[in-house]
Amino acid sequence: MEIADLLKLQTQVLWAAFAVAVAFGFIAQRTHFCTMGAISDIVNMGDWTRMRMWGMAVGVAMVGFYAMAWLGWIDPGKAIYTTGRVVWLSALVGGALFGFGMVLASGCGSKTLVRIGAGSLKSVVVFFVMGLAAFATLRGVFGVLRVNTVDTVAFDVPAGGAIPVWIANGFGLDPVLTALCMALLVGGALVVWALMGSGFRTFNNLFAGVGIGLVIVLMWWVSGRLGFVPEHPETLEAVYLGSNTGRMESLTFTAPMAYALDWLIFFSDTSKVLTFGVVTVAGVVLGSLACALIEGSFRWEGFRSTQDTALHIAGAALMGVGGVTALGCTVGQGLSGLSTLSFVSVVAVTGIVLGAIASLRFQMWLLDRE
Repeated sequence: MEIADLLKLQTQVLWAAFAVAVAFGFIAQRTHFCTMGAISDIVNMGDWTRMRMWGMAVGVAMVGFYAMAWLGWIDPGKAIYTTGRVVWLSALVGGALFGFGMVLASGCGSKTLVRIGAGSLKSVVVFFVMGLAAFATLRGVFGVLRVNTVDTVAFDVPAGGAIPVWIANGFGLDPVLTALCMALLVGGALVVWALMGSGFRTFNNLFAGVGIGLVIVLMWWVSGRLGFVPEHPETLEAVYLGSNTGRMESLTFTAPMAYALDWLIFFSDTSKVLTFGVVTVAGVVLGSLACALIEGSFRWEGFRSTQDTALHIAGAALMGVGGVTALGCTVGQGLSGLSTLSFVSVVAVTGIVLGAIASLRFQMWLLDRE
């Protein structure tokens, strides 16, 4: 492959990622898909409908991911969540910070982008604060703190961080077939659990669960199949085109917000190029905007009070720090990560849920004081 062909393929990969992100934004806006909202519905009202949406999306993504691996289209070991170094404390602490912050900020990173598309000026502020905090945790002062504290508590697994690989190695089984069977078992159970919900089987709920799950699968295909080059013409090494991490990626939004700000601020610097993360951030906003305009639900929204502003800024900062520390957000670890059956993703999601519940209790305490 010549350099010109490589550049052409990279453009195709970025356009494909952008299109899939537009679909995500449209579906999320149309169906009110939201992980924070799902947890809040359970804690405050005992309503599991939106959590069943989320469970179905994870199940569909899980089956799709390992079906592609079984077909030989992608290599699960090259995903960003299945590396051999298991930073479990970073995932737990970062997840808890992210979960606490997303409640204060009225939604996670993906919901922030969806709300920007629907006219929320509050979410614009959250986006900039979250992106800045994420960048500081990637390469700045919080990054130094992260690397020297929670990141040091980890263990190495030569075979990688995916649970099916651990099981296969422990029992001497074929890892590819074991992973597919486990994905069918766990993912299928999640889909069945979702469908068993009273009143769940409506078009809106099924559109959210199946649609979001397929979006995650499509993004894995774009990055791991379409964008994979076995031998770069200059380095002679395998490369995933458009990747910020150098590995196979799917949707995630914390670090990409930082990359988007970096690209915008240093736009004239020719070394700053469009990447997978940057185009997906833009795609989600555009998809949400399109849906809001079609439905007539676009509304400008601002902060209600000084306290509302302060809580959103604090929440955005916690999400930026926590999302990078945990290696992903509710979409990154919660959907993309869990679709790989990664142990770190399970830990991160546990942290996110615990942090969100604590934050909901904190908000109740604030309301009781007023």
